[in-house]
Amino acid sequence: MTAAWLRTGQIAEAAGVNQQTLRYYERRGLLAAPDRSPGGHRLYPAEAVTILRVIKAAQRLGFTLDEISDLLEAGRHRHGSKPNAGLQTRARHKLADVEAKIADLTVIAASLRTALDAGCDDLIDCAHSPTCPLPFAEIAANTPPLVD
Repeated sequence: MTAAWLRTGQIAEAAGVNQQTLRYYERRGLLAAPDRSPGGHRLYPAEAVTILRVIKAAQRLGFTLDEISDLLEAGRHRHGSKPNAGLQTRARHKLADVEAKIADLTVIAASLRTALDAGCDDLIDCAHSPTCPLPFAEIAANTPPLVD
């Protein structure tokens, strides 16, 4: 065994993940199945640390594991048949999703500030008040009555 090979605990610690995460990524195909030592211990190449760190960084950017899997696969087959699977295209789509969420959250934040300023304190009372700044009155008016 050379220094270029790491055992499960070593690679997990070096990459900042736990061993269960490491095995989960293997099962998902994000990380190649490791070689085994004569004693049966998993042995990972040192570059697996980089792959694990890339996976975690991509997750922090909002990519799902399925999206990360596609990106890793596209990187392995740069000259492959998926022209729209590259990081540039995926990052552009992810950025659009994030910007849409920010716009939604900005509206929500403004509504909550208005509710705080108006002194709303009870959801049910607010739902029946036409002066409530939140959309509860509109929602309550459009909700069909419950039938027992």
